[in-house]
Amino acid sequence: MDTNKVLLKIAIPTVGNVVDDHFGHCDHYTIFEVNGKMEIENELFLPAGQGCGCKSNISTILHNLGVTVMLAGNMGEGAKNVLESAQIEVIRGCNGDVTDVVNMFLRGEINDSGVGCASHEGHSCGQD
Repeated sequence: MDTNKVLLKIAIPTVGNVVDDHFGHCDHYTIFEVNGKMEIENELFLPAGQGCGCKSNISTILHNLGVTVMLAGNMGEGAKNVLESAQIEVIRGCNGDVTDVVNMFLRGEINDSGVGCASHEGHSCGQD
């Protein structure tokens, strides 16, 4: 196996260099390409389009780019369902610097918070 080959693409709704608290209002998406050694190989930026995340075509765009994981602060069930129907695993409850969040995910330290948009409290990465 070529350990330098990109095996995983992770998208994060971003504002500045931190996870945006609300998926549908982010400035852009940071896409991390991860190699077979589970190391960040590359970082790309995708401008967010107009409209709510669940009503936009972002799930199709991300899917076509090969993204299979979305690490997000918070999002409604509609957006979560749209992303999951595009074969993108959604993990909610993340916050902080996007690179730190990806590295925590790669170490297995992040779990989905299970909290949708109805509750905006406790934005933590669901760490064990």
